[in-house]
Amino acid sequence: MTIYSQINHNRWRSVFIFILFIGLTSGFFFLIGNYFGSGKTYLVAGIIFSLLSTVGSYFYSDKLILFSLGAVPANKKDHFDFYTVAENLSIAAGLPTPKLYVINDDAPNAFATGRDPKHAVVCATTGLLNILDRIELEGVIAHELSHIKNYDILLSSVVAVLVGVVALVSDWILRNLWWSGLRRDDDNNNRNPLLTVFVIVVILITPLVATLIQLAISRQREFLADASGALLTRYPDGLANALDKIGAYQYSLRSASSATAHLFIANPFKKSKRPSWLTSLFNTHPPIEERIKILRSM
Repeated sequence: MTIYSQINHNRWRSVFIFILFIGLTSGFFFLIGNYFGSGKTYLVAGIIFSLLSTVGSYFYSDKLILFSLGAVPANKKDHFDFYTVAENLSIAAGLPTPKLYVINDDAPNAFATGRDPKHAVVCATTGLLNILDRIELEGVIAHELSHIKNYDILLSSVVAVLVGVVALVSDWILRNLWWSGLRRDDDNNNRNPLLTVFVIVVILITPLVATLIQLAISRQREFLADASGALLTRYPDGLANALDKIGAYQYSLRSASSATAHLFIANPFKKSKRPSWLTSLFNTHPPIEERIKILRSM
């Protein structure tokens, strides 16, 4: 498998999953709206609410993320390799050099955030900067710059907001059905009981399916960033060796949370060595072993 074929393969899989997700959320709002007699109204309201929420996360999510993780601006004197590697690779990628931040934590990890290449941030832990050599650090920074160049941060923000909207609407509709909808005799006489049961099942299942698709998108974008980063450095083994070291560290990153876990280059929580197929569906990242195997086959 070549780097180019891996990039093309991952892009098409990401596009397919994203289209599936949009279809799921749109169909969910339309179905619920039809049940209450106003399908178009629910669909439009869901889209408007999603857009407003997305705009807020688009402009302020990076600041909130850096604050929640306790990240501080990197110092060029103390983190010389971090600075020079980011500057050199940004030039090679045709990107502005992102702002650089550091988290004081022994757990080796890194992430990128920001709404576009002009407002991007790359953050690394002190643990990562301490254990990686320059070649391995280049692989990690190239991976993060690929996220920026591919607009993965924007994509993940939009998807996260859509998942949140689906969850909120599902909860609201269930409460509405429980306290009013199911107790109205006139409504119950006019509605097929099987349809009501079907709608309740859809309301319960859709948030779970939406979350699974969100996690699948996150995993696919990691594969894409791996391949794009390898293309940028022309040395896939650099990132593979870095991931090997990151995966060997078995302690969690203290400041990470479930809301920020998907941002990091590797799962920031302590990982089980052999996750089951069902457990892997709920992972924010593909297995490190699989990523290393693909990188070393390029």
